Amino acid sequence: MTKYTYRHIWHVAFPILLSLLMEHMIGLTDTAFLGRLGGHNGEVALGASALGGVYYIAVFMLGFGFSVGAQILMARRNGEERYREIGPIFQQSAMFLLFLAAIVFAFSKLFAPQILGKLISSTEIYQATLEYLNWRIYGFFFIFLAVIFRAFYVGITKTRILTLNSIVMVLSNVVLNYGLIFGKFGLPALGVAGAAIASSVAELVSLAFFIIYTARKIDWRKYDLFRFGRFDLKQLGHVLNLSSWTMVQQFVAVSTWFMFFIAVEHLGERPLAVTNIVRSVSSLLFIIASSFATTSSSLVSNMMGAEQSRDVMSTVWRIIRMCYMIIIPLLAVIMLFPKLVLRIYTDNPALIDASVPALLVMTSAYLIQTSAFIWFNTVSGTGNTRSAFALEMVAIGTYALYVYYVVIHLKADVAWCWTTEHLYGIVMFTLAYLYMHKADWRSKKI
Repeated sequence: MTKYTYRHIWHVAFPILLSLLMEHMIGLTDTAFLGRLGGHNGEVALGASALGGVYYIAVFMLGFGFSVGAQILMARRNGEERYREIGPIFQQSAMFLLFLAAIVFAFSKLFAPQILGKLISSTEIYQATLEYLNWRIYGFFFIFLAVIFRAFYVGITKTRILTLNSIVMVLSNVVLNYGLIFGKFGLPALGVAGAAIASSVAELVSLAFFIIYTARKIDWRKYDLFRFGRFDLKQLGHVLNLSSWTMVQQFVAVSTWFMFFIAVEHLGERPLAVTNIVRSVSSLLFIIASSFATTSSSLVSNMMGAEQSRDVMSTVWRIIRMCYMIIIPLLAVIMLFPKLVLRIYTDNPALIDASVPALLVMTSAYLIQTSAFIWFNTVSGTGNTRSAFALEMVAIGTYALYVYYVVIHLKADVAWCWTTEHLYGIVMFTLAYLYMHKADWRSKKI
């Protein structure tokens, strides 16, 4: 196995980056189209899609967290060249995720209205959020299965398919969004519900694409990929030994993010609309950092499987440098032309002016968060998911206390509320960096 050069890293990271950028277009088009419903209705729709979207992402993170553990395990087997052991991991993970999707769907149907009713103060936003979620939660069945395909391709470092899949998904979403939100192409004008339906159908298209491509283009016999049977509790337990920590970690992380939105909602409809727009811009920066962080996790697991742990630290530093080469120019553009960036999301001048300070605060946070995400995913890539969970809980606990003080207690301006991202990044970077330099992670077996 050769040493990972900048070119090798880019060949893995670039398709992940493009696929995540394409997936980001789903949230961007939802926000852009709903922001043009006009006036008060547009702000309510933006707030509802923000709260409904973050609720959906928080629950989805249970499935995504499980897939992260499966990805680390499949990457380790790929590095060890034990290819036929990858298929059983994939199979048991897919069956478990389908079962999990049914559970979270039922939970959302039964309990989401009561939970959101106690958290959201605005009656209009509450009703619009329920309207959004009533359709959006069908996507759990599709996205939970799609993420295990993504984990498989990232684990074996064949990531080009992720770009094609995401392009197909985004094109489906854009067309359906335009049709179902505004009533074009002979479709009904459903507003916020149309955005939810469009996103769920786009995820179904994504899953279908993965299945067809894998069956026709991949040597699935090499990996023993499609031999489904009963639950193998021993195999599933092996995956859960890694994944249970990443499941809880990812869920808690985004749940805390959801509570941030709930706290901002109590400041008013305008601050919530501002926060939704800034979140959408933040997502663009996050997925760039996340693509390199995911690359780090996969390559580190592959290197440890190939008994090349001595090369891990130098590879991670290469990944960090490459990521900053993309992030820093984007930060400069956003800081120099904030209103131009915000016009992508809304044509409301007052909303644009209100969003500029929060946007600048959020943007500056990525100077530290970029390396924090990569170091943290490196910890997970070593197979030490329990340690990664502990690091995340410390960072999230600090974050939650700061959110309570600044947003709920002080009721600070929305721009000050976004300084929570700086604190989270500093704590996460410090803990993950110290772990990789001080802890004994090189001997970890999975």
